[in-house]
Amino acid sequence: MAIIEVVDLVKTYKNGLKPKTVLKNISLKIEQGSFTAIIGPSGSGKTTLLYTMSGLETIDSGDVAILGQSIVNKSTANLSDLRKNHIGFVFQFYHLIPSLTVYENLLLRDVVSDKKGFTIEKALEAVGLTEDSHKYPHMLSGGQQQRVSIARAILNQPDILFADEPTGNLDLQSSIEIMDLLKTLNRDYHITILLVTHNDQLLPYANRTITLLDGQVMQDENA
Repeated sequence: MAIIEVVDLVKTYKNGLKPKTVLKNISLKIEQGSFTAIIGPSGSGKTTLLYTMSGLETIDSGDVAILGQSIVNKSTANLSDLRKNHIGFVFQFYHLIPSLTVYENLLLRDVVSDKKGFTIEKALEAVGLTEDSHKYPHMLSGGQQQRVSIARAILNQPDILFADEPTGNLDLQSSIEIMDLLKTLNRDYHITILLVTHNDQLLPYANRTITLLDGQVMQDENA
């Protein structure tokens, strides 16, 4: 079953007098429960594809459907509801509030979610930070801070987790630990994961790899 369907997606940025089309008639389906990696050189359109697929950015033409419903013409409120209740986001930068503890950072996310999935305690257990809930972000390593951001992203037990370069700021060992964690969430909780990365060493964690070049799908391989 396709949890995301993209049809003839086109995205153009109008910078000055010369528009640049960064996604060119992309069509693809993402199966529920899959772990998909999107890879390509800088400027290939991989982050833009992730953002348009998740509704963070608009598209110029084509269609994107999540859970069987087009998100192209959805209102801001409807898109907000979709993200609150069905989608989680993890970014390269952790976006934690430094003046709040780990627990308080998650509590803030929990308050705005309508869908009750994991408790804060369960989310922290899932990412291996049960003993660190009282700590502030500056007391944690980069890998631990990314674990907090993942815990925050899965609080609503999302159907889909979008991860944009989640290991981009981490050393090799921390990167492996984060990828192991994402794989566990995919396997044990059936969360569909879409990962953007520039690091081809991470591709074995995914069961599908989509390679972009100049805004087009150049290769689409299943593991």
